[in-house]
Amino acid sequence: MNKKPLGILGSTALVCAASVVFAGAVAAQDLPLKALPGDEGRDHWLPEQVNEPGKLEALQAATGREAVKFSGTLEKPLQIALIYPSADVSDFWARNYLALTKRLDQLGIPYETTEFASRQIEHSLQATYATQVEQDADLYDYVIFGPSELATQADNIEKLAGNGDFVTYVWAFHTPLKHFKKQPAAWFDFSSAYGAQKICSYMLERLGKDVTFAMNRGIPGVTDNQRSGDFKDCVMEKGNWNVVYEHYGEYRREGGFDGTNLMIQAYPEANVIHNANTAMAMGSVEAQVAAGKEKDIFSTGWGGTGLELDAIRRGELDATPMRMGDDVGAATAEAIKADLEGRAAELPLVFLGRITVAHDQMSGEEIDNLEKEAFRFSGVGALKR
Repeated sequence: MNKKPLGILGSTALVCAASVVFAGAVAAQDLPLKALPGDEGRDHWLPEQVNEPGKLEALQAATGREAVKFSGTLEKPLQIALIYPSADVSDFWARNYLALTKRLDQLGIPYETTEFASRQIEHSLQATYATQVEQDADLYDYVIFGPSELATQADNIEKLAGNGDFVTYVWAFHTPLKHFKKQPAAWFDFSSAYGAQKICSYMLERLGKDVTFAMNRGIPGVTDNQRSGDFKDCVMEKGNWNVVYEHYGEYRREGGFDGTNLMIQAYPEANVIHNANTAMAMGSVEAQVAAGKEKDIFSTGWGGTGLELDAIRRGELDATPMRMGDDVGAATAEAIKADLEGRAAELPLVFLGRITVAHDQMSGEEIDNLEKEAFRFSGVGALKR
C-alpha cells in the first residue's frame, strides 16, 4: 500500500494511492506463465514466459507513436529516483534519461527527478544508494534502477521491488531472476536474442542457403551467446550455413581487425563475417578496406550506432540489427502513465525495445529516418555531456 497519496484528480479521481503501486509487484509463485526447454539450467525467466500475449506489443506500439496525454491531473509533481551508472563512458543512461523525461513532458505528467550516479564498477556505491532510497522511501513515487551488474545488485533490486511506498523499474536487463519473492514492476531493455533472430531472418532472405561464414564474437557469456550463438544456430538450422571460423575479439576494435585479417588469409571461402558489436565491426571494416575486400565480403555489425550507419552509407558495412535506442526511456514514461491511470495490469513484466535491420540497400533518406526515430528524444549524434 502506498502511504503517500499522489493527489490524482480529474478523470482519474477513482484511482486511489493503492492502485498507483503495481499490483504489489509480481510474486515468484506466479511465474512462469509457461515452461520452456532449458528452464532448469537458467537462473532467470525468459521474456516470452513471463509476458502475457499482446502486452509487449501494445507497449511497443504506444512507445512508437505520438504521445497521448495523461488523462488525469496531479496535485504535485511525481518524485522519481534514478540509481544508475550514468557517470560511465556509455551514453546509454543519459539517452534513456532524456527519452524518459521528454516523453513525460509530452504526456503532460509533471515530475522531479533525483539522480544517484555511479560508474559501472562502483557496485558498493550503488548498494549504498539503494539503501538510502529505501530509507527515504516516503520521498519517492517511482524508483528506476540500472544495475551496475545484475547478480551483484540482485538483493538491492529485490529489496526495492518489495517496498510498498514506490514502484520499482529496472533498466538494461530483461532477465527476471527466479529467486525473487517479488519482481520489480517491469524490466526495460533490448534483447540480443531478439536481435539475433531479426538479423538471421534478414540474412536468410537476402543471401539464401548454403552460405560459408565466419564470426568475430565478443567475450564468452550470455550476451555473446545470444548475439553470436543464437545467430549461428539460426542460420545453420534454417539455412544450412557453414561456419568455418569463430574468433573471440573481446568486443574491441583490434579484435575485429585481427580476426578479419585472419579470416581473409586463412578462410577466403568465407564471404560473410558476423561482428558482435560496433567496435569489432569497425575493426573488421578497416581490415577489409585495407585488403580491398569490402565489396567481396558481406559483413554485419550490432546495434545500429552512428558509426555503423556511416559505414553502411559508405558501402563498407552491409547490415546491422538496429535498436530504437530511445525506446527504453520512452516506454518507462508510458508505463508510469499507465500506472497512474490504473492500467498497470496492461503492462508486460519485460519490455523489449524495438529492433529493425538497417542495410546497404536502403536509401540515404531511409537510413536517416531510422536514425531520427531511434534517437527521437535524445538526438542524433554524440551527446554533449
